[in-house]
Amino acid sequence: MRPIHPSADSSAVAIGARLRGARLAQGLSLSQVAASAELSKGFLSRVERDETSPSVATLVQLCQVLSVPVGALFEEPDVQRVRWADAPRINLGGEGADERLLSPRHESRVQLLRSELAPDAHGGADLYTINCEVEVLHVVEGTISVRLTDREVLLEAGDALTLPGREPHTWRVEGDRPAVALWVISPAPWSGSA
Repeated sequence: MRPIHPSADSSAVAIGARLRGARLAQGLSLSQVAASAELSKGFLSRVERDETSPSVATLVQLCQVLSVPVGALFEEPDVQRVRWADAPRINLGGEGADERLLSPRHESRVQLLRSELAPDAHGGADLYTINCEVEVLHVVEGTISVRLTDREVLLEAGDALTLPGREPHTWRVEGDRPAVALWVISPAPWSGSA
C-alpha cells in the first residue's frame, strides 16, 4: 500500500502584510528596504501586497534586511478571545464595581479591564497608584470624575483620560446613573490571578 500524501492547503500564506508590518515598525521606507535587499521598489511593493511570491533566496534576503526570522512569517499569530462571561473578576479596591480582566492573564505588555459601575461606585477616599508606565481610562457610559493630587477631571461617555503610571488618583461615578469604563494599563502590573 502506498502512503497517501496530504494535499496542499489551497489558501496561500499572506506573508506580504507581515513583511510590510516589520518594515513600518522600523520606520523604513519601501525605497530603503528595496535598495538594501537589492530589489526593485515595484517588486517589493507587489510582494508586500501578496501579488507575487518571492523566491526563497529573496525572502531570506528581505528577512535579513528587516531582522525578522524567516519562520516568524509563517507562525500563527497569538490571537486570543476573552468573553465577558468568562473574564476573571478582579478587585482593585473600589466600591460598587464589577471589574473584569479582558486581556489574557499571561499578557504582560498591556491589560484591559472593563468596569461596570453602580451609580455610587468609587475608587476609595484615598488616592492610589498603579505600578505601570501609562494608564488610560475610557468612559463608555455614564459620567466619572477622576481626582488627582492637584485637580479633578470630569469625564463623560466617549471621553478618555491618559495619565502617567504611578500618578496618585481615585475616581467616582457622578450622578444617579451607572457607568461603564475601560481601563488600559501598560505594562500589565499583575497577573490577573486576584
